[in-house]
Amino acid sequence: MRFHGSEILSKKECDSSFENFPKPEKYLQKMRALGFLEHAHAYEKVLELAEIIKGKNGKALLVGGSVRDSLMGKISKDFDIEIYGLEADEVERVTQQIGKVSDIGKAFGILKISLDAGLDIDVSLPRTDSKIDAGHRGFEVKTDPYMSIKDAARRRDFTMNSIAADPLTGELYDPFGGVEDIKNRILKITDSDRFKDDPLRVLRALQFIGRFGLEIDKDSMELIQEMAPQLKELPKERIGEEWKKLLLKSEKPSLGLSAGMTLGVFREIHPEFPPLAKTQQEPEWHPEGDVWIHTLMTVDEAAKIIQKENLESDKALVILLGALCHDLGKPTVTENIGGRIKSHGHEQAGEEPTKKFLATIGIDNLTRDKVTKLVTNHLVPTMFYIEEIVRSNTISDGAIRRLAQRIYPATIQELVFISEADHLGRGSFDPEVGEQLLLPADQFPAGIWLLERARKLEVESSRPSDVTQGRDWINLGYRPGPKIGELIRLSNDLRDEKNFSREMVFEAIDGIDTPSEALKRLNSVLKK
Repeated sequence: MRFHGSEILSKKECDSSFENFPKPEKYLQKMRALGFLEHAHAYEKVLELAEIIKGKNGKALLVGGSVRDSLMGKISKDFDIEIYGLEADEVERVTQQIGKVSDIGKAFGILKISLDAGLDIDVSLPRTDSKIDAGHRGFEVKTDPYMSIKDAARRRDFTMNSIAADPLTGELYDPFGGVEDIKNRILKITDSDRFKDDPLRVLRALQFIGRFGLEIDKDSMELIQEMAPQLKELPKERIGEEWKKLLLKSEKPSLGLSAGMTLGVFREIHPEFPPLAKTQQEPEWHPEGDVWIHTLMTVDEAAKIIQKENLESDKALVILLGALCHDLGKPTVTENIGGRIKSHGHEQAGEEPTKKFLATIGIDNLTRDKVTKLVTNHLVPTMFYIEEIVRSNTISDGAIRRLAQRIYPATIQELVFISEADHLGRGSFDPEVGEQLLLPADQFPAGIWLLERARKLEVESSRPSDVTQGRDWINLGYRPGPKIGELIRLSNDLRDEKNFSREMVFEAIDGIDTPSEALKRLNSVLKK
């Protein structure tokens, strides 16, 4: 099963990268040339540690993701070092010469050297992990500084992560053929017995497919399908971390999502998604086919927008989750109306499945609130635009302010990004179908229009400020209490529906001495 991706190097580029791991100066030069100065500093510490270990007749090898990433032409944020030939106490003393050492993982044979700019070096001894109890903590860890490199690599999930490299010489140690598998874009399990110990590796497979565009070999695919039911044993936080990596690190998250559907992963732990593949859409608006295909296309468009806008990770996660969940209500609506989507009337239907899914992957309450509100309002930018620009019915400033208030703590900017991804994530249109001409298929003018309006009203990235403040009413002699809050809300309604300014609000209640009477007066003005 092949999922083609764009992040991994082409075969020609791969072939030129795999002869050896980069020599120290060449690797440092590349980091600095690309502007990765903190990474270069961290790698200098790796080299310093390797030299000290060598001087004590040991060997320090880079292992795992940093080796894989380098062979793929990338720069890793973190570096994992495995030290051979020295006992644990000696390793701990040596690492303290390099930087601040945390022993939080010491029970698992791991020490972490923390450096500036959030970069780390993980230092460990060769070890075996044996499953002895249920849960992700039910492992017995045995370290052995004299273990063979092949035996140490056997515990790693996939062959591409089972490669070690000597940072001082560039020599590669590849006992399971990981280099060749990377060249051929194959995702292959290193050791099937060890792989079974942790079902989280099934989700790691999805995020690697999404990030690198890989094909799963037949035996690995069968084992992953066999293990999928065990995912129910995992804590939601561990599941959520793999989701974040898949969404945030992939140029085309659809690759990992498609694998999750094909391999039966979603059927086991995310039952909200399989019905999307059985839900057809109106071809006038969605010629690409079923709702799942549209969702895959929408998530990929969201990833492009995030790249283009250079969004920080917190905001990027909101956009990607919103794109992923934006049509979760469609299957329910389709059943209710006899198999066709009418007027996109699924917005509120998507609220509950969105909340449920986000809860099962441990998304924090703030992000969950943002995503849910964005999902239930994702069609509003298009609806507003068509109403005013196409049908010549004015959308008031108040309507846009109320939208900003309704989706808070999310923002109109985030809403536009999701709406744009939804709009662009569609198939090729038939120019003979008039409805499609309301908006160009390859552009999103509704987003530009709404952002301009929201920017003028200062609600592009925040909810609207109140027209009046509590202190304004207290300065009039009104006593603090619930009615002041009602007056503030009513003043906002007057601004939104009658274009009232702060001054006009107070002119309307001139001479009134009590909050109750002021409420009556303002309500009467609002109803006129």
